[in-house]
Amino acid sequence: MYWSKIATTEKEFDAIAALNYETFVEEIPQHQPNSSKRLIDKFHHENVYLIVYKNTEVVGMAAFRDKRPFSIDQKIGNVENHLDPEVCEYLCEIRLLAVKKAHRNGRVFTKLATAIYRYYYDLGYTACVISGTVREEKLYTQMGFKQFAPAVGTQEARYLPMVLTRKDSEVFRERLREQNIVFYPGPVALDHSIAPTAISHRSHKFHQELQDMKQQLCKLAQANHVIPLVGTGTLANDVMLGQLKSEFPQEQGLILVNGEFGNRLKNQAKQWGLHVECLDFGWGNVFDISQIESSIQQGNYHYIIFVHGETSNSTLNPLEPLMELAQKYKVKLCADCISSFAALPFLMEGLHYATAVSGKALGTIAGLAFVFCKDLPSASDAPLYLNLPYYIEKQIPFTLPHFYIKAVSDALKAYPERYIVLEKRMELIKNSSLPVKAMYPMIASWQHEKMPHIIQTCELNGFLLHGDSTYLKELNVAQISTIQPNFEKDYKKVMELISYMMETL
Repeated sequence: MYWSKIATTEKEFDAIAALNYETFVEEIPQHQPNSSKRLIDKFHHENVYLIVYKNTEVVGMAAFRDKRPFSIDQKIGNVENHLDPEVCEYLCEIRLLAVKKAHRNGRVFTKLATAIYRYYYDLGYTACVISGTVREEKLYTQMGFKQFAPAVGTQEARYLPMVLTRKDSEVFRERLREQNIVFYPGPVALDHSIAPTAISHRSHKFHQELQDMKQQLCKLAQANHVIPLVGTGTLANDVMLGQLKSEFPQEQGLILVNGEFGNRLKNQAKQWGLHVECLDFGWGNVFDISQIESSIQQGNYHYIIFVHGETSNSTLNPLEPLMELAQKYKVKLCADCISSFAALPFLMEGLHYATAVSGKALGTIAGLAFVFCKDLPSASDAPLYLNLPYYIEKQIPFTLPHFYIKAVSDALKAYPERYIVLEKRMELIKNSSLPVKAMYPMIASWQHEKMPHIIQTCELNGFLLHGDSTYLKELNVAQISTIQPNFEKDYKKVMELISYMMETL
């Protein structure tokens, strides 16, 4: 397997020095021989090295540097004298492009090129300049480089000043973006296109399809009613909390927290002015049912709010024990089911309100939010767009694109079989060598002290793990979700990369 990464270890830097010697001393007579057969670049401590491995052997490299003067400046004068001003706003130089002779089959150069596009242009460089050997002019041209000044150097080591601009890389970068394999917990990378339609949300056909979708959703969730809105999960939670504010303007509520999204619910509730107390169990810790019951007995709570699937730490919080407590003490139970709905079968019939979305485990386009209701609310003081009774009264009070309805209806056809698919995918993760800490059928968390390097390397090779959120970065955690299409094939590929990567860390 050929794969690329940024060099970080002493072993990798030694392999770079050996390849540098082999290429620029023995093959291209640019430097004098020495007994160590190692060539340390004069800008070594300023370089960022992109290397390509064949399994666990370093077989290719390129060095990047953005401090002036560039080495090419010393050959032709300032490159700004030869390039358009807009190209020169933020330049970097690529040097020491080298591949071992036994691996000059095009695949290593392709890996180098794609890593350049994926990583360095994401840093905002307007162009990369390079002194390309005339022997590989065709290769550089295929990568998108263009000559911008006369050739320089000796007859034995002749070079072409070449540049790769952001503009010239746009098509290739977009192609690479489309080829990325994602493991995000949402949105979902669709395996088919969803085209907008001209069917009006006021038409009879639309109303019929909307009712069919709602019936399917309620059947899957075992809920009495569902209200769709155009928006995100955060919007759905705001709608739920706004309704609770109208129903319990002065009464006390309890929020259960053990992760990032529980904390977000708590903050949203405070913004609504709800009178809530928080029971925080700590990051990723399981809810203590006896402690919750004790709190209910001591407090005068009218409702409880919690996150069912706490994506931030892959924790599935208990539902049935909370339903039993709610029924026992006549408390309304409300749940954020955004990351659990359609990931595993459970019943919402005991929930006063529950929220979900289209773009998570359901496996379709993001953009629809759902509020499930045990009983239809009759009054609300919330703003019109967040006012649940208004949606009930008007049925479709605001524009609801038809393609959302069709996409969700199509996705629902995969159930209940999709539950089994997601469960088998999680078993695949459990049975692999990946040391995951916590999981439920939608997402698994993996902690490692060198996680930033792991995520970066995966990204350079076109595998996007979920690890950019601040709370994940602070804990050195990456997450892999099972909800994306072609998971089985993609997981096998990324695990091959990870296995080689672990040997080189």
